[in-house]
Amino acid sequence: MSETELAVAGRVDDSAVGESAPVLLIKAKGGFGNRILAATTGIILAELTGRTAVIDWREGGYAAPGVNAYPLLFEDPVGVPISAFDDRVDVTPALWSGRVGESVWDLMEERDPKDHTSPFAYRRYSLDLARPAAPNKLAVFWSYLPKTARITAQVRRTPRFRGMTLDDVTRRALDRYFRPNPRVRAEVDRVFTGREHPIIGVHIRYTDRKVSLGRIFREVTRLRKRMPEAAIFLATDNARVQAEFCARFDDVFVIDKALGDDENSLHEKVVLDDQLREAENALIDMWSLARCDWLVHSRHSTFSVAAAQIGGIPTSRQRDVDRWNARVVLKRWFQRWA
Repeated sequence: MSETELAVAGRVDDSAVGESAPVLLIKAKGGFGNRILAATTGIILAELTGRTAVIDWREGGYAAPGVNAYPLLFEDPVGVPISAFDDRVDVTPALWSGRVGESVWDLMEERDPKDHTSPFAYRRYSLDLARPAAPNKLAVFWSYLPKTARITAQVRRTPRFRGMTLDDVTRRALDRYFRPNPRVRAEVDRVFTGREHPIIGVHIRYTDRKVSLGRIFREVTRLRKRMPEAAIFLATDNARVQAEFCARFDDVFVIDKALGDDENSLHEKVVLDDQLREAENALIDMWSLARCDWLVHSRHSTFSVAAAQIGGIPTSRQRDVDRWNARVVLKRWFQRWA
């Protein structure tokens, strides 16, 4: 589809999204990579079931609790006040009846406090992916990770998706619902202004989850031998790793943002002066990686996986340092199908 066609497809008449309109409310839990890719499953599922997808990020991850961070960070194609759904009792699953304004985390703490890491817990809090038809006008979708694999057969049976791969359908959902706000777009443009291509993008997560630095360095070194003129865009969450990487390689550029360290996760333990601004900085990193020609990363982090999807970076130009890691590969496969 052309950009114009995608834009038209993404427009929703918000006047039609009321109490009588079928809606799929998409909840979130986790970091940007998880929630963005998981949301694409919900967006596709909404199309399959004739619902309007409405994204609810009020859990406090990127703005004050109760404030929907999604329309602050992205251009919302629906634009309805999220609080309009809070008192609804006609909800699928029924556990959300009268509690739509609450977060997945809070409900899980109350009902299933030991199941936060369970790969199956999401099924109790979400519209059934195998049987998504529901009588209630309002339904809730939530998953910690993308579950597009579980709705592949439904996608292939749908005429509007004929001739499209699953990656095409995912990209369509990303283009419709995840266009960053003007500041993020302007900063990404500024980061790349005047820079010659090719550019190697490198993502290193190294606080709460640590990728192999040795493998990352080896892959970057190999690419640099092939393309000695290539600049490197580095996105990391660790101050020490950033300094070490910049000392090892020349012509590296980064954005100015808060960083964690080996013991203090940027995602969990660093106190941020401006939560929304740092959320925007994370998106600047993600969309900058998406604009690179090559990507060195680990599939163990969905942040970089999301960037590759957003940028349409083919696997032939990705160097996934965990592509042969059986534990990571099997875990991701299981999570997609669970």
